Amino acid sequence: MSDFTIHSKESAPEAAKPLLDNSQAAFGMIPNLHGVMAEAPTLLEGYQVLHKLAQETSFDAEELTVVWQAVNVEHGCHYCVPAHTGIAKSMKVRDDLIEELRNDDTLSDAKLNTLKETVLAVTRNRGNIDSAQLDAFYSAGYKHQQLLEIILILAQKVMSNYTNHIAETPVDEPFKKFEWSPK
Repeated sequence: MSDFTIHSKESAPEAAKPLLDNSQAAFGMIPNLHGVMAEAPTLLEGYQVLHKLAQETSFDAEELTVVWQAVNVEHGCHYCVPAHTGIAKSMKVRDDLIEELRNDDTLSDAKLNTLKETVLAVTRNRGNIDSAQLDAFYSAGYKHQQLLEIILILAQKVMSNYTNHIAETPVDEPFKKFEWSPK
C-alpha cells in the first residue's frame, strides 16, 4: 500500500497550487497523478510542460496515441493506459486502434505499426536502434523530427509511468471503465 498523498489544492505545497489550477482548467478535474506529483512541484511542472509539448509535436491524434500507449503498455502502467484510453476517445481516435494498443497487438495500419515498433525499440533499447528499424521508420514516411519527438514523449511517459508505479496511483473515476492490467 502506498503512503503517497494525492494532494488537493488545499493540501498541496504552495508552489504546486497554480499547477493544480492548470490541471483543473485543462481536465475539468485534478487527476490523481497530478495530485501525487504535486508533492514535488518541479515534477508536476515538468510533466505539464512535456504534456503540452507532446500535443504540439508533428504527430496527429492517432500517432500521438500510438506513442503514448506503446510506452504505457510497455511499462505496464495501470493508471496511464486507462487515462490515455479516455484521452484517445476524446480525441476521436478509432476504437479498433485503441484496443489494438491496449492489447499490445500488431496494429492493422502498417504505418502506425512501424511507429509503434520504433517507439518500442527506442524504449527497450534506451535509444539504441538498429539500422533495419530506422530504415523501416523512414520508409514509412517519418523523418528525424518524429524520431526526436518520440524521445520527448518517452520522457513525459517515464515521469508519469514511474510515478504511478511508485505511488500506486488510483485510477480516476472517469477512467475506471477503461481499467487495464498487463498481460
